[in-house]
This record gives sequence, structure tokens and C-alpha cells, in this order.
Amino acid sequence: MKISNERHTMKRPGYKTRICAIAAAVAAIAFVRAQAQDLRPVHFGGVISDFSPSTVSGGPYAIRGDWSLDVQRESGTANFSADLNMETSDYGISDATAVDPANPATRSPHTHHISLTNAPFSYDTSVCPANSPATTVSGLVVTGKEITTANGGPSPFDPNNTSTIQICIMGGQQINFSNLTLVYSGPATGHFGTQPIHGVVRNVSTK
Repeated sequence: MKISNERHTMKRPGYKTRICAIAAAVAAIAFVRAQAQDLRPVHFGGVISDFSPSTVSGGPYAIRGDWSLDVQRESGTANFSADLNMETSDYGISDATAVDPANPATRSPHTHHISLTNAPFSYDTSVCPANSPATTVSGLVVTGKEITTANGGPSPFDPNNTSTIQICIMGGQQINFSNLTLVYSGPATGHFGTQPIHGVVRNVSTK
């Protein structure tokens, strides 16, 4: 009987281990499914800091401001907004006679408010501009018709808001969402240029 008890005792840890392993596997599957079904809205926010090319009228301009992106995963749409300040530098202007370093008013300071509402988004970032160093983790891309104001009114370069804007968010192994790029197409490129406008992701949260 003593030997029998010892054998029975030796089997019990293995049985418990198998039960625990099964329970852990079930919990892991449930967690993955819960993540896949998580449709809570996601909020992104950060800052933009870049320059327009010298080929745009009155450029190049310094471009600075804040941006935010709210992604509605349930509907597959997103809302984007950015508040930008633009002005030339003292000596970076391509037309040397356009800026007087002693007179800040000649730097043409002005603001832009950009908005994009209910625009479709996707996870196919292969259409996004390349970053250097390369971003290695795909994020998301939003594309649609935007509204861009100039000092609170219609923009002279695109008063009817016929331009399109592409918004890409990507990242790397350490920070999944780190980089933002904006790319205009249409009449607005005469002011912002056709190149990517770069920014940084500062926060990501679910609601």
C-alpha cells in the first residue's frame, strides 16, 4: 500500500501540470480573440516639425504645429486635424529680397487648420513614404479630401478644398507608432509641396 501511495503521489504533479497547461492555452486563445475583437476607438496625437521646399511660392517655410487622429475601428473611418503655424526663416528664403532679417513681419507668418472627417483607413502602409532610418512596423494610412484654412479663412491656393491628403503612421520594434507623414496632392501642393511633411507620434490611447 505504501508503494501504491507513492506511485499515486508521483502521478498527481504531472496531471496538475497538464491541467494548468490546458488552462493557460485556453486563456491565451481567449486573450488573442479579445484583442482581435477590440473595436474601441484609438486616439493618436503628436507634433509636426518640418520645412516646405524652396520651390513653393514664397518658400521655403518652416511648418510647426500639433495634430491628432481618432480612428473608429468599428466603422473603418478616421478623423484627422492639425493646427499649423508657417513662416520663413531670416536667411533660408530662396528669394533674398523677400525677407528683411530686421523685420519679422517680412517672414509671412500665417496659420493653417487642417481637418479630415470620416475618411477611410487601412493597414496597407506599402503606399506610404519611406522613412530614414526605415520604419519596420506597419501602422495605418488614412486618405481623403481635406479642408485647409489660411488664417481662419479659405486658403487662396485651394479655396474649394479639392486637394487630397494622405496620413501615414508607422514605427519600429521599440515604439510601434513613432512617425507621422502628411502628403498633399492637388492644388495645395503649390503651398505645401509634394514631399512628405514629417511629424512625431507623442501619445496613443484607446477610449
